[in-house]
Amino acid sequence: MRLLVVDDSSTMRRIIKNTLARLNYKDVLEAEHGVQAWQLLCEHDDIDVLITDWNMPEMNGLELVKKVRAEEKYADMPIIMVTTEGGKAEVIVALKAGVNNYIVKPFTPAVLKEKLEDVLG
Repeated sequence: MRLLVVDDSSTMRRIIKNTLARLNYKDVLEAEHGVQAWQLLCEHDDIDVLITDWNMPEMNGLELVKKVRAEEKYADMPIIMVTTEGGKAEVIVALKAGVNNYIVKPFTPAVLKEKLEDVLG
């Protein structure tokens, strides 16, 4: 299973990747922003899960989610948004855009594990 982690913070990407590695998800690609993430999605047709931040330069996470969901081949791809945007309104906007699950920073490894298991069934 291949995952794509998108966050403009290299520290946050490392935290997420390390947590995923402890959960035995070793095949993880990373991107700094939505534009780079989109390029990786276009280059790799075997990405199974997208984990993205909201606030990023060039293309934010919400724009990325909308772009991904506009493509039929990604209709069923699980998307988890990991962000500091914790207000109820933001959560609703993200869910309407097509996010499957939502994690507010800071979070524990247990929360990431639970949300990932939830979207993977």
